[in-house]
Amino acid sequence: IPRTSYNEKQISDWLVKFGNDRGLETIQDEELNVIIKKPGTKGYEDKEAVILQGHMDMVGEKSSDSDHDFEKDPLKLRVVDGHLFATDTTLGGDNGIAVAMGLAVLDSDDLEHPPIELLVTTAEEVGMDGAAAVDPKLMDGTRLLNIDSEEEGIFFVSCAGGRVLKITFEPEFKEVKEQGYELSIFGLLGGHSGMEIIKQRGNAVQLLGRALKEIGDVTLSEISGGAKHNAIPRDAKAVFTSKSIDQDKVKALVMETFAHEYPEDPMECEVKEVEVSRLMDEKTSAAIINYLVTMPDGVQTMMKSMENMVESSLNSGVLEMDGDKVVITHAVRSSSPSRKEELATRVTTLAQILGAKAEQFSDYPEWEYDPDSKLKDTSLEVYKKVTGKEPEVKAIHAGLECGLLKQKMPNVDMISFGPDMADVHTPNEHLSIESVERTWDFMVELLKAL
Repeated sequence: IPRTSYNEKQISDWLVKFGNDRGLETIQDEELNVIIKKPGTKGYEDKEAVILQGHMDMVGEKSSDSDHDFEKDPLKLRVVDGHLFATDTTLGGDNGIAVAMGLAVLDSDDLEHPPIELLVTTAEEVGMDGAAAVDPKLMDGTRLLNIDSEEEGIFFVSCAGGRVLKITFEPEFKEVKEQGYELSIFGLLGGHSGMEIIKQRGNAVQLLGRALKEIGDVTLSEISGGAKHNAIPRDAKAVFTSKSIDQDKVKALVMETFAHEYPEDPMECEVKEVEVSRLMDEKTSAAIINYLVTMPDGVQTMMKSMENMVESSLNSGVLEMDGDKVVITHAVRSSSPSRKEELATRVTTLAQILGAKAEQFSDYPEWEYDPDSKLKDTSLEVYKKVTGKEPEVKAIHAGLECGLLKQKMPNVDMISFGPDMADVHTPNEHLSIESVERTWDFMVELLKAL
C-alpha cells in the first residue's frame, strides 16, 4: 500500500479496517492517526495499558533509473543475505516495522500482555504533524514503547527538542563598477546537524566569516553557503572588494590553519578576481562578517547525566541572499528546555546588537532523560535475559515523536528501540530479518513483564 508522507489515506483506512475486522475499538482522527485498542489477556486484564507507537508514513526515494510511482505502485521486496530490501526504492522499514510488530500483537491469540493501545501516526518524516495532533485523552496507557530506532540493543531514553532561528540583515546597496574577488570554501564533509554535530566538523559558513575577517577592509557584494538548516554546510562563498587582500595568505589560512583545525574535512579554497556591480553599505557588511565570526556554532553543552552525549547545539545551516536581504538560518537543538531557550536568546541578542532582525519558528519539544524510569530498568533487564547481551542506554541529539508525545502525556513512561536497519531514506535501505526476530522476542517478553 503506498504510504509516503501526506499520502497516508489508503494505509490509514486499511488500519481502521484491520481493527474493525477483529472487533477491536478503533479510532481515526482528522490527521489520519489511528489508535487500535486490545484488552489485556487472561491475568493481565487489570494491568495498566501499554501504548505501542510508530508512524505509518515513509520517505519515498528511488534510484535515478527507476520509474516507480510512490503515489500508486507497490514496493517490490527482495531478501539478500538475510536482509529485506525493496527494489530500487526505499523500503519503508522506517517505520513500517513498528506498524507490523504492533499489528502482530493485535492479531495474536497466544501472547500474554496487558491492555494494548497501538498508536500509528502520520507525517512523521515531514515535521511530526501527526504526533502533534494526537489527542492524549483517547488513550489510557501509562507506558509507551516507541519502535522507531534503528540499532538493536540500543535503548533511547531522551531526544533533543529544536527550534529554527532566522536572522535577517537588510543592507543598502550602491551601484559600482569595480574589480573585486570571489572567495569559495568547499569540499567539507558536512553531515546531519543532530546526529553528526558531535563529530565537530567544519562549518563552511563560519569559516568563510573568519576568512573575511582575517582579510580585513572587506565590503560585501554577495554571500551564500549551505543548503539546509539541519545540515552542516559543506561550502560557502562571498563576492567582495578589498584593498588589502593577499590571495596567497587567504589560501594558506584555509588550506593550512583551517585544515589543521579540522583534519577530517577535505576542504578546498579558491580565490579569483571578478567584476563587482554593486556593494553593500560598509556598516552592514561589517556587521554581517562580525555576526558570522561571533555566532555560536556546533556543540554548546554536553549532558551531565550521560557520557559523550550532546545536550545542546546550534547549526548555522544556511546563508543566503533573499533579494537585497542577507538571511542566516540556524537549527537549535537541546534535550534541556532551559538550554534551548538560553541558546536561542544568545543568538537573537547578538543579532539585535548587530542591527539584524531575529525570528523564531518551528519549535518542537525535547524528551528529557528520566533516571528513575521503571520502563527503562525493566526493558534493560528483559533484553539481557532474552539475548544474553548487554544493552546500551543512549540519548539521541535529534527529534523523536516521543518529545511531542511526552509533552502531551507527561506522566507516561517512555522508551524507544528497534531492530537493525541501515541506509534509511535511501534506495539501499535494508532491514535485518534476524534482528527483527530478536527484537520481536524481546518485545513479547517485555509485554509479559509489564
